[in-house]
Amino acid sequence: MQENVPHADRGEADGETIPHWHDPKSEGMTIVEGEDATVYDDEGTAYLDFVSQLYCTNAGHSNEAITDAMTAQMERIPYVSSAKGNDVRDALAADLAEIAPGSLSEVYFSISGSEANESAAQIARTVQDAPKVLTRWQSYHGGTAGAGALTGDPSTRSTVGRYAATTGSGKFLPPLPTAFDADSPEDLAEQAADHVEFVIRNEGADSVAAIMMEPVGGSSGGYPAPPGYFERLREICDEYDVLLIADEVITGFGRCGDWFGIDTEDVEPDLITFAKGVTSAYAPLAGVIAADWIGEAIREEGYDLGQTFAGHPVACAAGRAAIDEYDSHLIDDVRELAPVLESRLTELEETHDAVETVRGRGFLWSVVFADPETGEPFVHPWAADGDGEENPVAAVREVAADNGVLFGSGRPDVQILISPPLCTTREEIERGIDALDEAIEETFE
Repeated sequence: MQENVPHADRGEADGETIPHWHDPKSEGMTIVEGEDATVYDDEGTAYLDFVSQLYCTNAGHSNEAITDAMTAQMERIPYVSSAKGNDVRDALAADLAEIAPGSLSEVYFSISGSEANESAAQIARTVQDAPKVLTRWQSYHGGTAGAGALTGDPSTRSTVGRYAATTGSGKFLPPLPTAFDADSPEDLAEQAADHVEFVIRNEGADSVAAIMMEPVGGSSGGYPAPPGYFERLREICDEYDVLLIADEVITGFGRCGDWFGIDTEDVEPDLITFAKGVTSAYAPLAGVIAADWIGEAIREEGYDLGQTFAGHPVACAAGRAAIDEYDSHLIDDVRELAPVLESRLTELEETHDAVETVRGRGFLWSVVFADPETGEPFVHPWAADGDGEENPVAAVREVAADNGVLFGSGRPDVQILISPPLCTTREEIERGIDALDEAIEETFE
């Protein structure tokens, strides 16, 4: 317990930022400029940004169409209450309805992905009159109290729940080979979906409002579902009157080669959550796109929750411009270059014994590491026997950064995430994966 220090005795001090996801053992980096897929630190060093900062600057760091739209909106009116109507907000809602799958057309705006997922859970509980939302172990849905309870990552969930109880959620296993003893991808899909049905039955179907999951694992590891999994999951949800929520906070807006990650599966969810790429992170904006009957039910009954900055007009202007950019060329660019990225990453698996597998879709991939002699992670940060050990996967990222390329860390940190801006060129892909290749070789060989 820290001793309380009277305010008068604390002295003068310069203001200092408390970083998010702060590790006191790591050295921070200060980013001050960006252009397309490149960022620059305060010493002028350039880095290829192969994590899009936090999987969000989809249009790159210098898109003038987005900044011009934001400037024009600020000059018209910079803010309108979220309880009132606004023309650019309504126009963005119409844009989202147009690109969303099927009958998803009702938009509820929020500010961050965590809040979007909490809002989707609250909406589902309201229209279903049921308390529970089921999510995967090894998932990430946010770091606020409600979203942290939905998250399957124990480091986040335990941090949130250390001093206050979190309720209203249940967990099931992800469709990963390590979670099931399956003979084929199709067998894995069947076993994993049957397991979800088992969990619904044992939670009590009447108590389950919804299932929430990422169409392709985001920071939880870039893993797509095996063929047939989502189709069977949709059948199970329909059978037990459970809503299906697609968390598209990372996978949306071209990241997986289509408007939404769920578009790469032949399934229509009941709700989609979005954030990050909707504005290419040029301004905070998030929300929920719901099936028409859900929106009608909420409007008919009223809704006593809201957020001051939800649907901020400047952010909505950024969102409209970003959608135009994705539509005009960026999603097509991902479709064209995704096979190049996949091919180069597959080479890493073939070349390095320490690379257990690569997995992903579009411009969202994970390189998973394991000890070739045991098949186990070199260090598993969620396991007690990993305490105090140096993680070679973190070392790979550090070497790559020293060589001018930034990559992401997965949950758990047994993997490296590759998530470049959608404007990344073929030459930059080659250069980025060359740097990763060299970093793996330097670290493990």
